[in-house]
Amino acid sequence: MRDAALPITIRQLTKRYGKAHALDHIDLDIRSGEFLTLLGPSGSGKTTLLTVLAGFTRPDSGSVRFGDTEMIATPPHRRDVGMVFQNYALFPHMTVAGNVAFPLKLRGVKPDEIARRVERALETVRLGGYGARGVHQLSGGQRQRVALARAIVFEPRILLMDEPLSALDKQLREHMQIELRQLHDQLGMTTVYVTHDQREALTMSDRIAVINGGRIMQLDAPRALYERPTNRFVAEFIGESAFVPVQVRGGVATLGGRALRVSAPPADGRRWLMLRPELLRVLDGPDDGGANLLDATLRAIVYQGDSSLLQVTLADGTPVGVRSGVDTGRCRVGDAVTLGLAPQHTCLLPDEAP
Repeated sequence: MRDAALPITIRQLTKRYGKAHALDHIDLDIRSGEFLTLLGPSGSGKTTLLTVLAGFTRPDSGSVRFGDTEMIATPPHRRDVGMVFQNYALFPHMTVAGNVAFPLKLRGVKPDEIARRVERALETVRLGGYGARGVHQLSGGQRQRVALARAIVFEPRILLMDEPLSALDKQLREHMQIELRQLHDQLGMTTVYVTHDQREALTMSDRIAVINGGRIMQLDAPRALYERPTNRFVAEFIGESAFVPVQVRGGVATLGGRALRVSAPPADGRRWLMLRPELLRVLDGPDDGGANLLDATLRAIVYQGDSSLLQVTLADGTPVGVRSGVDTGRCRVGDAVTLGLAPQHTCLLPDEAP
């Protein structure tokens, strides 16, 4: 099915509700066979963008192309798109097989072919033999698989998913993330996935488009997005971070009178130094290994099972978290400590409103 996947090209897509922009001149290229996640807070525009792709929402202006075909005026049932909804939208009066067969019946597929395709789709989502069961007999994870089987049974070239795991408990949700990604790799269709869960996006995606206020704030691979955000909104939305203002003059950034080692000279002006808890370490002695140094005072040690979170305050009063192993050594609350931050993890962001 991988050869049947289609790229999606979005240009200057705009949708307003009154004076508010749900989508504000969006440009986006989604590669054929890619798993792309639309990530953002509630009201950011990510679901509106997905429903435009599905054909349920008509934009005010702009272009959406599947391959070489303009889709703006094409109704949903003619878009060759599979859709998995947040609440699954299964028919409670139908069996599992009846639910999965529904898209094929709408397309006029012959009964014997329907039976073959339904069983194959159920086998694909590991529900072989469940066809005769009622929807009410299934667990949440099984219902999610039925919704997925219904979305793929007619072999669409594009699959759209709107927060399909949000109703599941944490353990099942994390298990289904891996299953969905493996299924995508098996089927190869172009997948656009909506979530507000940053960890889910990082786990599953080839690339992530972070959306806020109807605009794409950054489009990147998960690691690049996490380690090298291009603005403070993305840095705050993806992971835990603290931010310290620094000054850059002559391409040299300074903090607390010390020059910061960075991988590339930043532009002059005020910048924000991003500090992630897992990238900081408490130094035991004078050997800093070439790290950038930050003076701090230890305020609390919070045991969290697999790790401990050290809560410290920098010299300028900024509270910062430092994630450490369970054994925090000789650290005591009230101690003056020196933190180390490797140059490759020293990320300076533009001076902008948070």
